[in-house]
Amino acid sequence: MYPDVTIHEASWRDLLSIRALEQACFEKDAWPLLDILGVLTFPGVVRLKAFASGNTIGFVAGDRIRKNSIGRIITIAVLPQYRRKGVGRSLLLAAEDELNTPALQLVLRRSNSNALYLYQKAAYRVVDTWPEYYKDGEDAIVMEKPGRTSPVL
Repeated sequence: MYPDVTIHEASWRDLLSIRALEQACFEKDAWPLLDILGVLTFPGVVRLKAFASGNTIGFVAGDRIRKNSIGRIITIAVLPQYRRKGVGRSLLLAAEDELNTPALQLVLRRSNSNALYLYQKAAYRVVDTWPEYYKDGEDAIVMEKPGRTSPVL
């Protein structure tokens, strides 16, 4: 991973830095402020930030769908200058560990080839396509992988 990067739990105190990160990473799809506040405060949500040089450089959030024991990665973002240096992969793996579910799922834009590559390297496989999922009409790709769960004692 990129030198001096650490991963910590994020909280509502990170609201403004996570908002700036979302806007820098997702021009078309950045979450509104209230959605970011929700993900930073709702119980049961996994929320981790990557921190380097005194700044938040990445963020991942995930939740659990209890009825079918699936962990969902609901957002992952890394500032452009820190991409392809292992930060996104480290955030993804840390979130998967925290979710600790038998299966994991995520959704991405069909055109996001960098994210597709990251997820394929992390053993995710395409399981579905949602036509015209995004506001601009672009399709979404749904990916899944088996999760890592702790053994039941």
